[in-house]
Amino acid sequence: MTTTFLLVRHAAHDNVGCYLAGRTGDVLLGAAGREQAQRLSARLSGQGIRAIYASPRKRTQQTAEAIAAVCDVSAVLTTEALDEVDFGEWSGKTFDVLDQDPHWRRWNAVRSLVRAPGGETMLDVQSRAVGLVAALAQRHGQEKIVLVSHADVIKTVVCHVLGLSADAWARFDIAPASISVVAMGDWGAKILTLNEYV
Repeated sequence: MTTTFLLVRHAAHDNVGCYLAGRTGDVLLGAAGREQAQRLSARLSGQGIRAIYASPRKRTQQTAEAIAAVCDVSAVLTTEALDEVDFGEWSGKTFDVLDQDPHWRRWNAVRSLVRAPGGETMLDVQSRAVGLVAALAQRHGQEKIVLVSHADVIKTVVCHVLGLSADAWARFDIAPASISVVAMGDWGAKILTLNEYV
């Protein structure tokens, strides 16, 4: 049996790339993000998707709801395992400010060992995300399901499947509203597509 996971990064909010949104407030999709979500949902329409799981963040929920509306899936299932990295005290800060912090620079050099202040390491994130994928593979069997999450969370799953260290996160991109496809079964797991952008 093979479960197919479509790992979807949420569509863009208005300030993507300007500050570390993390788990701050209710960051909503902007106009461009809503348009991305519509293109994404059109791309996934008719693909036989059986379930949609999403992070509790508003931007992931909005993206997931757009997909559910065209995929005949009655409800988006929310799970903390797909939540954004807990960046602790860094959440909400601009990247200009963060770049002056030696701890932030160390985090980006060795994410497997460095914990965000008051938050998580990438190994914490990888453990919860990969654990969820393994559990859903058992639950969903031969089905195709969508997981709507965040770039770093998706990167931890991809790194795990490829046998890469969590510190390899910077070697590939996961763009807003992109799809990366993972197939998983008793035989193991493999990446079918990476960072497909619509």
